[in-house]
Amino acid sequence: MKKVRSKRLCICLLSCLAVIGTAACSQSQPQTQTDDQNTPAVKTDHYTAAVFYYDYTDEYIASVRSKLTRDLVNAGIPYMEYDAASGQSLQNGQIDDAISKGADILIVNIVQSGSTDAADAICLKAYRQDIPVIFFNRPVEADGDEGVVLDYYKDVAFVGTDPAEGGHIQGTMIGNYLKDHYSEVDLNGDGVISYTLFKGQAANAEAIYRTKYSVEDADAILEEAGHPPLKYFNEKSVDKFQLDLTGKWSASAAHEYMMSNFAGYNEENGNMIELIICNNDNMAEGAVKALQAVGYNLGSGTCVTIPVFGVDATDAARQLIAEGKMTGTVVQDAEGMAECICRLTTNHEQGLDLLEGMEEYERDTEHGLNSKLYIPYEEYVPE
Repeated sequence: MKKVRSKRLCICLLSCLAVIGTAACSQSQPQTQTDDQNTPAVKTDHYTAAVFYYDYTDEYIASVRSKLTRDLVNAGIPYMEYDAASGQSLQNGQIDDAISKGADILIVNIVQSGSTDAADAICLKAYRQDIPVIFFNRPVEADGDEGVVLDYYKDVAFVGTDPAEGGHIQGTMIGNYLKDHYSEVDLNGDGVISYTLFKGQAANAEAIYRTKYSVEDADAILEEAGHPPLKYFNEKSVDKFQLDLTGKWSASAAHEYMMSNFAGYNEENGNMIELIICNNDNMAEGAVKALQAVGYNLGSGTCVTIPVFGVDATDAARQLIAEGKMTGTVVQDAEGMAECICRLTTNHEQGLDLLEGMEEYERDTEHGLNSKLYIPYEEYVPE
């Protein structure tokens, strides 16, 4: 049986009072939560949203944060915000802190992506206090567990993307690029493109499907054009990707992997990695930096450029593409995600159903999840 909660009617006070404690913020002066969990609980006396980010250092998340802050301020909704710094236990404590301070809604960018148990624990905390939860960006259920959390709790929603869509777009982009530039990408002239792939997080559905379809769809286009499929640079590898073991999808992880790869795979040995596929733009930036350290990807027309593809279309990635140092990326709409989250929050703040007036958003129809809202991906096309 599903847990059913009574609708909470909330009164919006457009003036935001100063709140004591490192986690508190106001409409005009947001402040971030520190790691100190000994801050005394101070109850808010107005409608307040609590926003939890998995890691402020993630470039895409920083973009969502900037836009969501703007939207909440414009909507007149006071908020608290927290940085979990990639620690799920820290985020759990931050959620307890926000609830103790009277948060009316939890907006959660979960740390342990793809963990049904982690998401359920957060929902249970909220359920006990009759507080709705909006998860965003990072999948909250394991692949195959769709609906275990989102279809069980009332007033819980997810705002994100269709995991397969980003992979398909990236794979098509890569395949079309290679079809048009095959001979120049094939540095050793052996007729096969050698690649590496950087995966962000093992259980994250976005990482799983980007990893899968970026290669499969590119291979389909190459086959149709009469070329052999892509070849993973390390033939002994079972996984066919290099995983960021920290789960941060970080530039530093991709950079370290590439610098290590160069020791055994380079033009002198005739086995240079000729294509780099990244699950996000952070890792793409790290890969570009490593390439530049050994004389590649220094800018349009200046040297050999190894194709590097990412996802997110961050400002930094767009700049690298404009300079000819990176090849392509997929737009993950940070502004659209922030807008959707703010609309859901405003619905609750006004005493409406969480999903009121959200009909234009695509849903996870494959699993019958009306509470799972999708923001579409698109290929980034430079202006």
